[in-house]
Amino acid sequence: MKRGTPVELSACIVVYNGADEALRAAQTVLDCTRRHPLTLYLVDNASPDGSGQCLAKAAKDGTLHIRKDQKVEVLCRMENGGFGTGHNTVLSLLQSRVHFILNPDIQLTADTLSDLADWMAQHPGVVMARPALTFPDGRPQRLPLRRCSVRAMVYRQLPCLKFWAKYNERYLMADKDLTKPTEIEFCTGSFSAVDTAVFKAVGGFDEDYFMYVEDADLTQKMRTRGKAYLVPQYTAIHAWHRAAHRSLKPFLWQLRSLLRYFSKWGFAW
Repeated sequence: MKRGTPVELSACIVVYNGADEALRAAQTVLDCTRRHPLTLYLVDNASPDGSGQCLAKAAKDGTLHIRKDQKVEVLCRMENGGFGTGHNTVLSLLQSRVHFILNPDIQLTADTLSDLADWMAQHPGVVMARPALTFPDGRPQRLPLRRCSVRAMVYRQLPCLKFWAKYNERYLMADKDLTKPTEIEFCTGSFSAVDTAVFKAVGGFDEDYFMYVEDADLTQKMRTRGKAYLVPQYTAIHAWHRAAHRSLKPFLWQLRSLLRYFSKWGFAW
């Protein structure tokens, strides 16, 4: 595909409360995505704070600035089925070539969606990719890039276990040069680009995960059809709200999800 050839893109942001943050993310996606036409889906996961109505109003009344080659569709679910189920809401609607799975705490400052779509088109066999992510203050984020393992996950919850730090470093692929495109085993759900046809073929997310590790599971499903890559020359800002590290309930969700992940993809100590 030649650079400049229009490619249909789609993106989805799933919201549970906090419509204002999601709308800020959505506007940066709309403003920065300029080379290719885009359909942006905003899925409200039955938010009790009225986020669904707020999103729908913003899409209709001009609060969101939408160009002629862009569309915004708001879908309001009747129940909160979790992160993956929320994203699967749009699965049957997708007509794009490349689809983007985005968190509501993502901010763009460049045409990263077009850049990643073009890069994937130039690298046949890559079915999933993500950019480098930074904190709002510009610090780079170190996110998992290898498959989940027990010791790495325990250390991330209990960093006092210094003798297991090396397993977390391996999880982060600290032994690799991550300044250039690198094949990875874990593509974070906070910002992932997927080949839409492959995403639909593997059935999207496993909806038996309510929250956490569903992105690791999706990566393994996608990797049965091709490769996943970190493409660090393209970037985005990610606020990274780490609820599992702050309270018990999200931690228990994460533990349940890990047990399901290991039962599907094999136990890694």
